[in-house]
Amino acid sequence: MLANNLSNTGTAGFKADREFNGLFQDQLPVVDRAWTDFSQGVTVPNGNPLNLALSGKGFFALNTPTGTVYTRNGDFSLSKSNQLQTSEGYTLRNVLDNGKPITVDPSQSIDIAKDGTVQQGGQTIGQIEIDQVPSSEDVLSKLGNSYFALASGSPASAATQDTQVLQGSLEQSNVPAADAAVRLVSVMRQFEMMQKAMTIGSAMDKAAIQEVAKVG
Repeated sequence: MLANNLSNTGTAGFKADREFNGLFQDQLPVVDRAWTDFSQGVTVPNGNPLNLALSGKGFFALNTPTGTVYTRNGDFSLSKSNQLQTSEGYTLRNVLDNGKPITVDPSQSIDIAKDGTVQQGGQTIGQIEIDQVPSSEDVLSKLGNSYFALASGSPASAATQDTQVLQGSLEQSNVPAADAAVRLVSVMRQFEMMQKAMTIGSAMDKAAIQEVAKVG
């Protein structure tokens, strides 16, 4: 888990996984389960009109072959069909057209307002669907490193009014790189210490058996 967090410090919109410690056994904490930290990462402007960041708790809603998924990674591009999409080819859903993809004219500049409205030449051509989804591992399950899907039986998502779209910016991973590296090294050292302790314990048991045999 820590290694995966560290490897995704450069993944836009990545949400870190954390461990939930349960009871202690033999003076060591037992990892009961993992949970996702949905706190917002730092927003960095880069001037790319197809890069979008979200300020607030909403998610970009995307069309995929298996249904709607959600992401905070706003590193979008244009498909061969001139539709706004992710690097995997998932298209942004258009609120004004029942969730269909948003098609743009590549020869014109694209202006995206804070409410997700997409305009070209002063004309509105669509509105990006931004949904409010409960930030809980019981409701959202991770798909890869950038996407989330609603768990079976979860209530449907709803449009959010308190999340703003920031054009020309990207939300960075919420993993503190230095902290993740230190924790990973610490865990590796703990593992090495436990491994040595087990080796010493085994050697002591073997020596004790041999001594008992000599006494007998």
